Amino acid sequence: MKGKNYKIVSLYSFFPFQENLILDLKNKLFEIENENDLSGLLIFASEGINGTICAEKNIINIVINLLNKYAGNRNLNIKVNFSKKKVFKKLKIKIKKEIVTMGVNGINPSQDNGTYIDSANWNKLIKHQNTIVIDTRNHYEVSIGTFHNSINPNTRNFSEFPRWVDDQLDSYLKNKESTNIAMFCTGGIRCEKATSLLKKKGYKNIYHLQGGILKYLDDISEEENLFEGECYVFDKRVALDQELEEGSYSICHACGMPVSIQDQKRKEYRKGIQCHFCVDQFSDDDRKRFEERQKQIDRLKGVEQTIYKN
Repeated sequence: MKGKNYKIVSLYSFFPFQENLILDLKNKLFEIENENDLSGLLIFASEGINGTICAEKNIINIVINLLNKYAGNRNLNIKVNFSKKKVFKKLKIKIKKEIVTMGVNGINPSQDNGTYIDSANWNKLIKHQNTIVIDTRNHYEVSIGTFHNSINPNTRNFSEFPRWVDDQLDSYLKNKESTNIAMFCTGGIRCEKATSLLKKKGYKNIYHLQGGILKYLDDISEEENLFEGECYVFDKRVALDQELEEGSYSICHACGMPVSIQDQKRKEYRKGIQCHFCVDQFSDDDRKRFEERQKQIDRLKGVEQTIYKN
């Protein structure tokens, strides 16, 4: 941790959150940001809180204490990481209908969800021959890292997951009454909501990885680790490796997809302009705009480096 000044906390909690309290908390957080170096992305909804914050340790403690107060000291499912640099530009707070968008009425994880499985028991569960393992994340997240032999629903966003359940899930079940269904995601929120959906649809033996991949990688030794590849995160780091350090991926600023070092060597790749995912998605005029934007970014970085050296 030496030299790492920023503490990064990912968190979520499902609980009834009244609109007047949402607005009150939002205002208090922006007051903290105005006086301190606080950044991140938080999503508030009537079903709870979700997001990631980045700041020095003492500021993080202030924010967590405040969030605990509004959440009624419910479990915030906190995952902690550290960085030498900010991983967000500023603090953004969004008020939405759901803290993670599924789009299905009547889903209430705070009242009904699956069984939490901690990191220590996760390996045993997913190795069991009567268990199917489902990655509830988006296809581009799965493509850069996942658990061995897990099922990829190949969704573009979480709101597509319910349809996959209706159309595909039963085909993976040898016995609907006895097969274990184990689900996971980055930090635990999507797989927790997915368990609530499956319980509503009558499925049994439903489990989810407590704290998600981030907690698992923090808890499990290299020798016992069954996660393969890197874990996508929704900030400037793009992905984290097995040691929860910034990984080898960058973001294509044209389409927002994660691009590996190998992908950057492909003929389609032009930094800040296009990658192999989006080579046919944009017009020549779009690419000219992207090229000019990248030139401005490069010039700004050059100025910052000059100031730093001096």
